[in-house]
Amino acid sequence: MSSASATSNRYPYQNQPPWSKSEKTIARTAFDAALKRELHQVMQEAKQKAAQIQKPADLWDLEHYLTERRKEIDRKYDYRYSQLAHVFGRLMYEGRVSEKDLCGLGDDKLKSIRSLADLLAKYAD
Repeated sequence: MSSASATSNRYPYQNQPPWSKSEKTIARTAFDAALKRELHQVMQEAKQKAAQIQKPADLWDLEHYLTERRKEIDRKYDYRYSQLAHVFGRLMYEGRVSEKDLCGLGDDKLKSIRSLADLLAKYAD
């Protein structure tokens, strides 16, 4: 007898291929490097904005900028294996990771990542 409860113990993302140990290592390295580069960029921009503060309102503009960037980064960098193809697709579209960074991932994953990056580029124009 098949019921909803009988299938609830299965992995919820069955349509996604599993990540091998080596793919997980490659993904973590690329993910961490992209995040580090983006955070470095935010730090440089924050320093520039801080150097230009002239009045109290400028201080709150900096705080607003940092809050918005933190929220954006928190939404973008999601290291769940079910989300990594989407994350890397977006990062590839943004130029934050390259195919070279992802070399060693399975063809199925690379195809999905490229496809999303291409889709984002298509609709950005």
